[in-house]
Amino acid sequence: MGRIMAIDYGRKRCGIAVTDPLRIIANGLANVPTHELMAFIQNYIKTEQVDVIVVGEPKDMKNNASESAKYIEPFVKQLAKTLPDIEIKRYDERFTSVMAHQAMLDAGLSRKQRQNKELVDTISATLILQSFMEFNQNQSRKTLTDI
Repeated sequence: MGRIMAIDYGRKRCGIAVTDPLRIIANGLANVPTHELMAFIQNYIKTEQVDVIVVGEPKDMKNNASESAKYIEPFVKQLAKTLPDIEIKRYDERFTSVMAHQAMLDAGLSRKQRQNKELVDTISATLILQSFMEFNQNQSRKTLTDI
């Protein structure tokens, strides 16, 4: 079984998180300039098996695509074309930046550390991945109880 990778896509930089090979734990992996993202992913999958890539889907409070979605969609299409053997999923990323800042506060990080946008993006990617994993786990349980 391969890893799941999550991407918090941004216009300047992207946070990346991955699961362990058994898909139990979500870990922050890196923060990559957006223009280097595709090369980073391709290099990573040369050494690690990745079966699914989850890309954060920005939505507004009314569940509509947010303004930044227009920058993400071309990347998702390119990703699917470049890596046809890897499943590409979208997952709602609302509130991940807020949750990342709260996690940093809870961890006792200094104000200067909390202003590190790269760290916020990596934590956001980890939160997207963790939420995606929990959602899928709950869906599996639901299916089993329906049998």
